[in-house]
Amino acid sequence: MKKTTNKSSIRTPARLFILVCAVAGLAFYPQPALADRDSRRTPVVSAIEAVSPAVVNISTEQIVRESINPFGGFRNDFFSEFDDFFKDMFPTRERTRQTLGSGVIIDKDGYILTNAHVITQASKITVAMPGSDEIEATVVGADPNIDLAILKIETGSPLPVPAIGRSDDLMIGETVIAIGNPFGLEHTVTTGVLSALNRSIQGGDGRVYNNFMQIDASINPGNSGGPLVNLDGEIIGINTAIYARAQGIGFAIPIDRAMRAVQELLESGEVKRAWLGLQVQDLTPRLAKQFGYSGSRGALVSDVIAGGPADNAGLKPGDIITRVNDQPTHTAHDFTNKVTGLLAGERANLTVFSNGRDKVVTVTAEALPLDTAEDIARQWLGVEVREVSDEAVKTFRLAARDGVVVTAVRTGSLAHQTGIRQGDVIRQLGGIEIRAMRDFHKAVVLAAERASVLIVIQRGRTIYYTNIGTSN
Repeated sequence: MKKTTNKSSIRTPARLFILVCAVAGLAFYPQPALADRDSRRTPVVSAIEAVSPAVVNISTEQIVRESINPFGGFRNDFFSEFDDFFKDMFPTRERTRQTLGSGVIIDKDGYILTNAHVITQASKITVAMPGSDEIEATVVGADPNIDLAILKIETGSPLPVPAIGRSDDLMIGETVIAIGNPFGLEHTVTTGVLSALNRSIQGGDGRVYNNFMQIDASINPGNSGGPLVNLDGEIIGINTAIYARAQGIGFAIPIDRAMRAVQELLESGEVKRAWLGLQVQDLTPRLAKQFGYSGSRGALVSDVIAGGPADNAGLKPGDIITRVNDQPTHTAHDFTNKVTGLLAGERANLTVFSNGRDKVVTVTAEALPLDTAEDIARQWLGVEVREVSDEAVKTFRLAARDGVVVTAVRTGSLAHQTGIRQGDVIRQLGGIEIRAMRDFHKAVVLAAERASVLIVIQRGRTIYYTNIGTSN
């Protein structure tokens, strides 16, 4: 019988030998050296490493009360018309709504800077540090007009504090880094460039915010309150996501402005309002011709408060403001929006047509002169007021306990032209609710700068709403 040989059994040792040689060869073959980590540590990486330990995640709980509509199953135009009429009769229920945001530590003792809208109406606020448990926080102060708030946490040990930069020497086009927690995704980083300065934007609540930085790094929900960082690892702004329609762009509050507000929030829990001390009205073609102005848009200065910032800067009635901080100003409302929210000490560069030529006037905003508010009320509005006391209730037979009561009205004044009379109670002025004299002082100084404001008057048990201003 012929003997056969199994070829596979012969090939196996050969294959093993080849494999062993190949592995041995790889061991001696020169491999590319692993990339040096330091060579990949760009300025962006270094900046992130410097600031990230101080960035926190903020979560809030809000108790929301809502009506239970028994007609909810019949959604058509017929039943919808009755919703507002019956809503006070519907039963209510409470539910908890959670929101997310970011913040940055600004003091080793636990003070955290964030956006005011992040913690608005929160019943509970918790802060999560990188790699640590959640800590309940308290609100030190908040101001929705500039969208900033200060929180405080207790940790028992010093916290990391990043370097605070400057925002008065920013360069359009320089690289910026946004750090935050968008959609709850911890420590997310986006990069971009500084696109523009001194932007005015309108938030979802209709409030106008001024002097914002515009960047092309995306700022998403949850990013609000986080830091905007430069390549030196310094904080140059506080990110905000209040502009819901932003696509591929973001906005931030300049750090110089934020830190001025921080000082006031820490001292008093609020940011003191500032004013320019002038009143403007819309420019009509007739008025433009009267003042020798060939343009058709601008805000006409109708009054200047003696001794106020505008008066000190040399502005006078008849001047036409055409630009604010180099941004076109088309109407009185436009001007008001651009200067609303100025802090004491901040400057507004106004391009003004005066005496047949254009010039730039710099007005430095000052703290509201609440001690002269009653003089302004007499000069601008033409009224004298006092607290709603027991004596006032008896004298004027008042039905209201909140507000200020009008004790005198000057004939021919704005108040007189509007129909306000002695014994009326001012409940609201320019969007500010009036409960006591301090509220009225603040409201009347701010309102005196506007062309027209809404005033809410209570006469007996009847409430009246009317506009008052130079347009009356």
